[in-house]
Amino acid sequence: MKKAFLLIALPIIMAYSASSFAGKEEKVQWSQVPPAVQKTITEHAGGGKIEEIEKETEKKDGKSITVYEAKVKKPDGKKIEIEVGEDGKLIKIDD
Repeated sequence: MKKAFLLIALPIIMAYSASSFAGKEEKVQWSQVPPAVQKTITEHAGGGKIEEIEKETEKKDGKSITVYEAKVKKPDGKKIEIEVGEDGKLIKIDD
């Protein structure tokens, strides 16, 4: 009985503990995005349509940092994700 309990409980406990280390994410409107971040996203969107923006708080080197992730659909239909720090610096672009 103990083994059956552990086989069921362990994955659930691991999922909850992993989610507690994950950053806090929330969808935001364009008007809530800092101007420096808007500028960087626009520069790298290549004329694409910004479909969604999420604001995420992450831990890095023991500090909380805010990252904006923009999901963009480019004119050719290709989708990319642009990650920008709250200071407006480009972090990465995922295809």
